[in-house]
Amino acid sequence: MHVFYTPDLQDQDHYTLNEEESKHCSRVLRLAAGDKVYLVDGRGGLYEAQIDSASKKHVELLITKTTKAYQKRNHHLHIAIAPTKNIDRVEWFLEKATEIGIDEITPVICERSERKVVKEDRLQKVITSAVKQSLQAYHPVLHPAITFAQLLQQQTTASKLIAHCIDDAERSFIKDLVQPHGNYLMLIGPEGDFSPQEISSALGQGFMPVTLGTTRLRTETAALAACFELNYINR
Repeated sequence: MHVFYTPDLQDQDHYTLNEEESKHCSRVLRLAAGDKVYLVDGRGGLYEAQIDSASKKHVELLITKTTKAYQKRNHHLHIAIAPTKNIDRVEWFLEKATEIGIDEITPVICERSERKVVKEDRLQKVITSAVKQSLQAYHPVLHPAITFAQLLQQQTTASKLIAHCIDDAERSFIKDLVQPHGNYLMLIGPEGDFSPQEISSALGQGFMPVTLGTTRLRTETAALAACFELNYINR
């Protein structure tokens, strides 16, 4: 099954892949006229299409079937994660979280963050690749990196959760704090955890403290564990 990401696709009968996707289709995958492909628009649309003509720069498609709101989830998940020093770990998280199911990601720069700069273009490509690989019709939104203080100032109706590693602090399991079919904002800190002041500030803004188990997890593992658990609750 060959899938192409086509965010500019509207309700139309014909579509032309951009030059990059056309090259991949005709030269790398070696697809030709008559072959069947799938398109996703990132907004819930899944399209079956047939190749009309194929060249290196232009692949013309005939849309044969349209499905709207394809596999739309019954909840909304936003994870704000402190980017790790090794950016490969964040990319791994984005890939796996996209496959499992996530709607928004915000890199958040914390007091103890070892990485202060994030190259969004590279992360977007990782997400898009995972969207195509897992046949996701919805493309997760990657927000620009913001500071911890800026995140706390944002208005949201989501259930706000923060995972931290202070052992003697009161924390609850996610399943005991949220209801299915909800809107969730999960905050995951950097290597070295949030500072005590950041935790106090988050709790003061209505974030609920959660535990992800008895072992200490890496940042990207903690974020993926939270992603999986919130999806599992909504099965």
